[in-house]
Formats: sequence, structure tokens, C-alpha cells
Amino acid sequence: MDHSHHSLAEDLERMLATQASRRQSLRWLFASAAAVPLTSCGGGGGASGDIVASSTTSTGSTGTTTTTTGTCSVIPEETGGPYPGDGTNSNGNGIANALALSGIVRSDIRTSVSPGSKTAAGIPTTLKLQIVNAGASCASAAGAAVYLWHCDRDGNYSMYASGLTSENYLRGVQEADSTGTVTFTTVFPGCYSGRMPHIHFEVYASLAKATSAANRVKTSQFTFPMATLNEAYATTAYSTSSRNLASMSYATDNVFSDGTSLQMASVSGDPVNGYVVTLTIGVSL
Repeated sequence: MDHSHHSLAEDLERMLATQASRRQSLRWLFASAAAVPLTSCGGGGGASGDIVASSTTSTGSTGTTTTTTGTCSVIPEETGGPYPGDGTNSNGNGIANALALSGIVRSDIRTSVSPGSKTAAGIPTTLKLQIVNAGASCASAAGAAVYLWHCDRDGNYSMYASGLTSENYLRGVQEADSTGTVTFTTVFPGCYSGRMPHIHFEVYASLAKATSAANRVKTSQFTFPMATLNEAYATTAYSTSSRNLASMSYATDNVFSDGTSLQMASVSGDPVNGYVVTLTIGVSL
């Protein structure tokens, strides 16, 4: 499938990342003169966002900032990209705002809610994200909410791609349970030219606040191990993704080039039986 319509998206995403980098560089420059050493207790971030015991702040080349608060690492802040569908930009029909849709609070995000009707095809995938509160010694963030979105197996985003502006599949909101976990049933995302495969999300302090992007406390992305990507994209339905992936790497990706230690999900399963994706996400609430 032709993905040339994504070139504008990639330009926008890189512009967002570049602008963020410039702003972060200025903040770092002025703050460094008055900076004092932070107490470090050792430790390091695991591949699935493990709790660590250090207090540091680092800035990557894309404007990514990873902050460690107390005893757990806050996942890096990343661009929401050009297709957030959270009311902050427009599509061909006007403001694109999935947060305002009736039925958007759901676990299974494969089928659009009204006014859409289409269902996204692909490898069945279950996402299990545990939100922990760095501001409360990494306690489970029960009652927090997550808005999540990603492209379909052909690399298209609902609400924006040609023919999909009235669709909203692969978008949904969930409230975290008593363990701070949100669960989404979806399909494995495709890989379009210019970006490593990824899933976007926003975290809100509560479900009530997840009705306006102005209330979000974290915007970020996560990705998948190369072994999983190669396995999934070896299937016939993902052949375009396989070709796109062959020309990219984490090192050249404009979001993940500065590291994926807190954004690399753990994956079990296979393309026939489906995947289960897990990740612990630290935020400050």
C-alpha cells in the first residue's frame, strides 16, 4: 500500500520534536547554572519501565526528558504527533476529538464508535499498562485514566487518513483498576515510513479529567522488541510494514533514538494466537 500520504505527518512530527528540543535546551541551559547535585541511590531502568532508585534528569536529542522522582522513573515526555484526536487539532471534518465521543471509554478499541462503523483488522493484541505514581513512592495509580491510540496494520490513523476521517477505531480511554492497570484489546500496529512502530498515549489523573487534553499529565509513546516486530511483520497482512521496517532502526527514529529503556514493552504470544503486551508506566500525579 502506498504510504506517501504520511510524509506530511512525519515532517510535522519531526518539527514538533525539534521545537521541543530547542525549548528543552534553553531550559537546561538556564537551569544548569544553579543546579546542585542530586542524591543517587544507584539502580537503573529496566526494559519494561522497572522501578529504579536514583534521582536524575536527562535530555535526549529529540527533546525527550526522563525524570526520576523519589524512587521511580517517570516515562519520557514525547510528542503526541500529528494524529492525537484529542481536540488539539483538526482533520477534514473539523476538530478531531475522540475524547468527546460517546462510547470512547472502552476496553476493546478495534471497532469505531458512532459515527464510525469500521473494524480494524490485524493480529489480536492485548495491552496491559500499569500506571504508577512517582509522586507517591510509585504506588499503583488506581483511578487514573489513559487515552491510547495507534495506527492500523496499514499504517493509517483513524480520524485523519483518507477515507477514515469519520472513523475512530484503535482509539480508546480506560480507567485504571485498583492495581493501576488499564487493559485494551486491539490489533498489532503497522509500521509506516519514517517511524519505528509505536503506540501513543496520554495519562490523566482521573476519568473525569480525561475529557479534555488540557488536563493530561503525561504524553508519551512505547514500542516493541525487534524480535516481535520481525515475527509479526513476516505475516502476509503486514508485508508493507516489513518493507518499511527494513529501512529504519531505533537509532534513527526521531523519538526513540535517545533510548527505549522505559518505553520498551514486554511481549508474549505469537501471530497465530495473538500477543500480550505489558509495560509499567511511571508518572507524577
